[in-house]
Amino acid sequence: MTDFDQFWPLCLSRFQTELSAQQFNTWIKPLHCEVKEQGLVLYAPNRFVLQFIKERFFARIETFAEEAGVAGIDIELRIAAPATTPKSPSPRLAPPARVVAGPAILTPPPSPASITAAKPTSKPIGSGHESTRLNPAFTFDSLVTGKGNQLARAAAMQIAEHPGDPTYNPFFVYGGVGLGKTHLIQAVGNLVYQKNPHAKIRYVHAERYVADIMRAYQHKSFDDFKRYYHSLDLLLIDDIQFFAGKNRTMEEFFYAFNSLLESGKQVIMTCDTYPKQIEGMDERLISRFSWGLTVEIQPPELEMRVAILMKKAEADHLKLEHNVAFFIAQNVRSNVRELEGALKRVAAYARFSHLPITLPLVKESLKDLLAAGNRQISVDNIQKTVAEYFKLKLADMYSQKRKREIARPRQIAMCLAKELTELSLPNIGDAFGGRDHTTVMHACKTIHSLRESDAELARDYTTLLNMLRG
Repeated sequence: MTDFDQFWPLCLSRFQTELSAQQFNTWIKPLHCEVKEQGLVLYAPNRFVLQFIKERFFARIETFAEEAGVAGIDIELRIAAPATTPKSPSPRLAPPARVVAGPAILTPPPSPASITAAKPTSKPIGSGHESTRLNPAFTFDSLVTGKGNQLARAAAMQIAEHPGDPTYNPFFVYGGVGLGKTHLIQAVGNLVYQKNPHAKIRYVHAERYVADIMRAYQHKSFDDFKRYYHSLDLLLIDDIQFFAGKNRTMEEFFYAFNSLLESGKQVIMTCDTYPKQIEGMDERLISRFSWGLTVEIQPPELEMRVAILMKKAEADHLKLEHNVAFFIAQNVRSNVRELEGALKRVAAYARFSHLPITLPLVKESLKDLLAAGNRQISVDNIQKTVAEYFKLKLADMYSQKRKREIARPRQIAMCLAKELTELSLPNIGDAFGGRDHTTVMHACKTIHSLRESDAELARDYTTLLNMLRG
């Protein structure tokens, strides 16, 4: 029993040294350990955490047991019983319709003045969603899942079931354009709305939030603006990077953010980059963005692109053969938005030509796109893609600057050029500012080595490969 008592604290200590603070606080710290006669029972706060621990960390726990001399210890994973009482009572709490593991969604009485202050000027999307600004078409059922968004979707569904759970609050989703971030977070809002139509939900693009602040100042209704946003149950903000450099907007959002989290309300944000890489963002906000769960959405792999095309064709009542979808997916690799755009072009061409969608028709309708794709893998395009990905100037790809944040992406670009083009090492070196071929060889060797030891760099390299080649 003594060994069992000491074993879990040992595991916590080991995980704390091996994982980042965010990973440790998100996955390991929420586990509750109970010592039994034959071993341990680890209680996870919900099914999502339990499954993640089982897949990612359970084997490591067993390794710790062997190293600690308690090999064969019986370790069981269970879901903790849901809390029966809220952490902090609120006089506005209505009798709950169901018991949830996280804080319940509260529905404060609406303030006519506040709603007027934040009333959208454009036409609402559907009568039931008037105040939410959600698109009812963005649901989990219509979202195609693959390796690139699997974790983000699983976390989003867990949040939709238990909004306000501090393990996932705030929820920060980042990734390139056209990868489905907006669809994902609106799917959360739609599911929460479906379960509780009285929940106070607001989806807003960051630029619209800025405009709301300006409008509130112009109409001297800033108190109403704050009252409205601070009273929400679920706030969904798209493209948070637009707040950068706007000091008054960041300050007001800081107070709204704190108010919502302190009240157990859910905040979900999207961004085009990792929080700490947002230039011009208030450090206080960047720190708070990492309080909950941060997840990346990556470009869809080939199988997912095919699945997206087939599902889109089904929704649009198009007859699309699998081999045709496969051909389109092979040639449109960057993001979901361009993929769906290609399908729309094919469908329009078929409709105007009064012909079925066949492979020859697809090649004809997308001939300019295919020609651009054939020209795509060049050193110039590789340099441009890598520079945009790491938010550098194109000139940095062939400059003599040796700062690591510039030199490492440049080495990645050289390695990609070696892998994706037929150019010789001297020619690649010339394209990167007249460098010697030995510099290119060193860059390739360095990147190949780092891909085996640095998971983040390996992910970046794979993402760039998918963007350039698929």
